[in-house]
Amino acid sequence: MASQSDGSTVSGKPREQSEMFGKVRAGRVSNLIVEQIRLLISEGQLVAGDRLPSERELGERFGASRVTVREALKMLEATGLVTIKVGARGGAFVTAPTSERVGEGISDLLRFSVVEPSDVTEARQVFEISIVSLVCRRADETDVAELEEICERAERSLESGEGYSVTLSAEFHVRVARATHNPAIELLARTFHGPMLRSLMRAQEEDSLVGVRGTAEHRQFVEAVRMRDVAAATAVMTAHLARTAERLRKD
Repeated sequence: MASQSDGSTVSGKPREQSEMFGKVRAGRVSNLIVEQIRLLISEGQLVAGDRLPSERELGERFGASRVTVREALKMLEATGLVTIKVGARGGAFVTAPTSERVGEGISDLLRFSVVEPSDVTEARQVFEISIVSLVCRRADETDVAELEEICERAERSLESGEGYSVTLSAEFHVRVARATHNPAIELLARTFHGPMLRSLMRAQEEDSLVGVRGTAEHRQFVEAVRMRDVAAATAVMTAHLARTAERLRKD
């Protein structure tokens, strides 16, 4: 249940919201409000479903204008930490962050940090090779069929003269992670999607044959997974990623 604006109950736990929020006095006030609410959420003092006090009440407790409070709430909404509803029963409600939103945040962190393509590939070697045994053990008929379908699209692209598609390559590797049937592993793979694309494009610039060989290795990997041959699948993935790493290795 969402709490009332008087803070009498929150998810069945009595708590005085008036004691949660403290006045902010320095820096960009909206950012400080955001950080204070984020901290309350991370500490469990505010949980999914809780309704925050009104803009007017928050303004009084933070010692800030309603305009500033509204800006802070929009920032929290943009990060997926609150949902703003309109109407008689509207307000700002704490929400549980989704895997998509968390993945976007981590991906953005990788995108805007100084992460070289060679660093990304090295991380992929550690991560992707380690999940091969799970893929071989857990992949079902649907997983194998969908991986084959990606291979077929990549092969058609090469045969038509369109060339190697790094987008399809990245899609393949994320789909491999999904075949572990572990949502956390799939989420980690998805966070690498953007950086992976850039590293693959860089490798292709260094060696145009990388894509041709890579497409063939994708096929070999799927066949090994179909046979539940961990050793063969591991060998293929190891060689596959090692060649990309070699093309991107720092001097």
